[in-house]
Order: sequence, then C-alpha cells, then structure tokens
Amino acid sequence: MNLEIVEVSAQYDQDLQRIIKQVGQEYGAVGEGFGPSDAEVNNMSQYYTQQNHSRYMVALLGNKVVGGCGIAPFADSKDTSELKKLFLLEEARGQGLGKKLSLACLAFALEQGFSRCYLDTLSNMSAAIKLYEGLGFEHLSAPLQGTAHNGCDVWMLKQLLKQGT
Repeated sequence: MNLEIVEVSAQYDQDLQRIIKQVGQEYGAVGEGFGPSDAEVNNMSQYYTQQNHSRYMVALLGNKVVGGCGIAPFADSKDTSELKKLFLLEEARGQGLGKKLSLACLAFALEQGFSRCYLDTLSNMSAAIKLYEGLGFEHLSAPLQGTAHNGCDVWMLKQLLKQGT
C-alpha cells in the first residue's frame, strides 16, 4: 500500500468534492444539515487554511485521492475545534487511514491552542464511531450549541492534552 497524507491544495478539490458527496450519499447524509452539503465542500483548499486555524489532510493511495479529514474552529470558538469531513472511499477503509488522518488533525488542533475537539456524525457510521471512541472522544447527549449539522444524531467531544500533561 503506497499511502501518502498531504495537506489539501486546489488540485485535490474536485476529487474531494466527489468523494464527500458519494460517501455522504452512501450513508444517507444528503441535504441540509449534513456535512456533504456544506459550501466548503465545493472548494476545500480555499476553506481550510492555516490563517483561519484550519487544516484538511488528503489521503492518497498510489497517487489516487481516496479521502481526507479536516479540523477547524468550532463555531468561531477560541478553545474548541471540530473534526470535520472524515470521508474515505470504501477501498480505503479498514486500513487505519481514518486514524492516521484524525491524529494528524488533532495534533494540528493542539498546535493551534485548542483544548477540546467536537464532532458530529451519524449512528449508522459505526466504524467511524468506534474509531472516535478509540481516540478518546466521549459521547454527548446533545450537540454543542452552534453546530451546523442538525441532521446528525451522534455528538462527541474530546479533551485535548499536550504531551506530558
């Protein structure tokens, strides 16, 4: 497996848009209130930039874009980040790629000074939920105030700890 994880750039925007919408449809995440309908999906490289404390990591398998994962401030919060748009093509699942992408995003969140990370997802994305639990995310009984994804039915939060604390 020739795997590479790189930061998003304009050359990946079209593939990412296709993958996010395709995988979203696979899991029923279609329409308002779901991540694949967010405006940023049309131009990921422009949205996820260091100057707005965001990063999107792209997974390449043999130079083919197979998915990605992002991190951004949650609802303009100073201390809470949001793990966003972890979408992988079926061929790339079950190989630890989601974990590698998530860990890269969480490390960036710490570098940016965030102390918490929020995410929302769907209960039918069971493999993703298992991944998030393994990374230390805890289930919430309701979404955090300010979420744009009112179609999601699973909400999770992780405290981010600097190494040695």
